[in-house]
This record gives sequence, C-alpha cells and structure tokens, in this order.
Amino acid sequence: MSDNSSHSSALATGRQKLFGHLAMVLFASLIAGSFTLGALAVPHLEPAALNAIRFLFATLIIGLACMIVLPQRVTSPGALWRFVLLGFPMALYFVTMFVALKTTNPVSTGAVFTLGPFMAAGFGYLILGQVSRPIVLISLAVAAIGSIWVIFRGEWDAILGFDIGKGELIYFVGCIGHAFYAPMVKRLNRGEPVLLFTFWTLLATTIWISTYGLTEIIATNWFALPGIVWSTIAYLSVFTTALTFFLVQFSSLRLPSSKVLSYVYLTPVIVILLEGFAGHGWADVSILIGALVIVLGLLVLVFAPDG
Repeated sequence: MSDNSSHSSALATGRQKLFGHLAMVLFASLIAGSFTLGALAVPHLEPAALNAIRFLFATLIIGLACMIVLPQRVTSPGALWRFVLLGFPMALYFVTMFVALKTTNPVSTGAVFTLGPFMAAGFGYLILGQVSRPIVLISLAVAAIGSIWVIFRGEWDAILGFDIGKGELIYFVGCIGHAFYAPMVKRLNRGEPVLLFTFWTLLATTIWISTYGLTEIIATNWFALPGIVWSTIAYLSVFTTALTFFLVQFSSLRLPSSKVLSYVYLTPVIVILLEGFAGHGWADVSILIGALVIVLGLLVLVFAPDG
C-alpha cells in the first residue's frame, strides 16, 4: 500500500509540474502576441497611463472571476501586506522598462532581460533554498546565448558593440524585481486559491503603477483615444496581464523559480513563428538557428531534475 501511495504521489507531482511547464509555454505565447499591438498603441498613450489602465482592467476581470468561481469565505485573505510586497517588484519592473526605453532601445533591454532567469535562480536559493543543478544552469546559459543571438539578429558587431548605459542599468533594477517576484509568490502564499492570490497581487501592482503615473493618467484624454488603443488595452488586460499573472503564479507554486523565468527565452522564438505564418517574412537562417538553440536549451531544462 505504501509503494502504491508513493507511486500515486509521484504521478500527481509529475502532472503538476507538467501543467506548470505548459502554463509557461502559454505565457510566452501570449506575451509574443502583444508586440505588434503594443507598437501600434504606444504613440497614442503614455506608457505609465497604458500600464495603469491595463492593470486596472485586469484586476476587475480577475476580481469578477473570483466572485463567480470562489466561495465567499475565501475572498478576503489575511496579511494583505504580502500583496503590497508582491506588487512592488512587478510595478518596479514595468515602470523601469518604459523609463529605460526613453534612453535605450528594445534590443538592449532584451539583452539585459536574459539575466532574469539566473537572478531568479539566485533568489530561489536565498528565499526558498532551491538549489539549481549544474544541468539547469547550463541549459539556462545555452538558451540565453540563443536568445541574445536572436535579439541582436545574429550580428557579431551588434553583440560586441553592446554598451551598458543609464537606460540598461535602470532596466536591470527592474529585472531584479521581476526575478525576485517568482520565488516570493511561493514564499508568501498561504494556501489561497491561485485566482484569489492573483487578484490581490494585481490590485497592489495597479496601485503602485497608478501612484507613479498619476500625472500621465490625469493628463490623458481617454475619450479621444483611437480604437486601436482600446483594442490593445483589451488584449493586454485580458491576456498579457490578468492571464499571464495567473499563469506565473500557478507555475511558481509548481516549478523552481529558474525554470519559471526561463520561458521568457521562448518569446522571441514565438514572435518569429507568428511573423512568418502571418506572411510578414521569415527570419534569416542564422536567426532561426539561434531560435533552435533556445528551444533545445529549454527542452533540456524541462527534463532536468529540479534539485
């Protein structure tokens, strides 16, 4: 009976980890789909205002879902300071990202972001005692190399000419916050349903971002925004805010922090596929090779032992 019980427990754990990996593949896919819409909306709306409204709508969506799905007795968790603490690093990430883009470019910020999974592994060890095996760190390094190759479009001169300036340093601070967030989800969760945990975290993040961007929010003529902006806000609110927050928290309770954050490397691969299938042209062979390196690195990571 004991052997059967252990076998059943192992199978259940394996299923939960599989669901965690699948959730992060969906996460990367949703993020990839937001780039085109985001580029169309940014000229019409200041970044802080855009993020504030997307997080507000996402909070309302998840709040409504909580009211429908969850029993009333679990709608008000204790120790709300936990969510204030969780919301700050995420708000820090989004704010610094857009502040950095005023003085740098998406390629440079993308390169800085490749450090995220390594920092998450470090925070996972400090906060949760998660020890990453060498194979995990090697897989992360391989995926990071492939990601950098894709980000710089396979151009050695661009890679070697990468210059760390003020914008990159500002964004690096935000990436520290993003890496800190994943292990803290598991550390601060007290058994609440993921949906409820997501709601309170989103609410705290919304308050932090709105506080920072209050001037932009007040100055925005919301009724004069074109339809493409509201379409973008709708997509960002539902898919790349409400749903992705849920997916990250869902996976953070099932996977080591380093593995959760590693799926950000999959985003440029999916962007390449979406652009190709949409008829916008396929990337050069050298870039496709970089994308293949990312996929191979992540596949090794998926099957590598957690600790």
